[in-house]
Amino acid sequence: MPDLTLPRRAGAWQDGGMQFVFRVIANAIGIWLAAELLGGITLETDGTWQNTLIVVAVIALVFTLVNMIIRPIVKVLTFPLYIITLGLFFIVVNALMLLLTSKVTDSFNYGLHIEGFGSAVLGSLIVSLISTIVIAILPDRRSRRR
Repeated sequence: MPDLTLPRRAGAWQDGGMQFVFRVIANAIGIWLAAELLGGITLETDGTWQNTLIVVAVIALVFTLVNMIIRPIVKVLTFPLYIITLGLFFIVVNALMLLLTSKVTDSFNYGLHIEGFGSAVLGSLIVSLISTIVIAILPDRRSRRR
């Protein structure tokens, strides 16, 4: 009888599914930190850590999906602005993605409130910075091959 089990490989965390999970976790940390640091971003929770964890996880999931689906389309449509501003327009796009996430979660009465575009810009900078740090901490598959 042949062995039908799949071999486990080193670095399996880098599969598409695990990358998605790590992105959601990184975005959740960034969104929670932005809500803690900025007065213009609030999370609608009942105050318990369990509810806060669930709300932040759902918001991070929505934010990650928005970044995966909507953001590439916006980047293609605004490509000339990226070139003219030497890439600084990404801050505006990130803020718009955070505002869109706020609108989507508000429509479900689930928790992220952003009071203005300035808060969205600062929040998107915090989320991007934290997400970059968390993803950078994880080992890279290319460095394992060498």
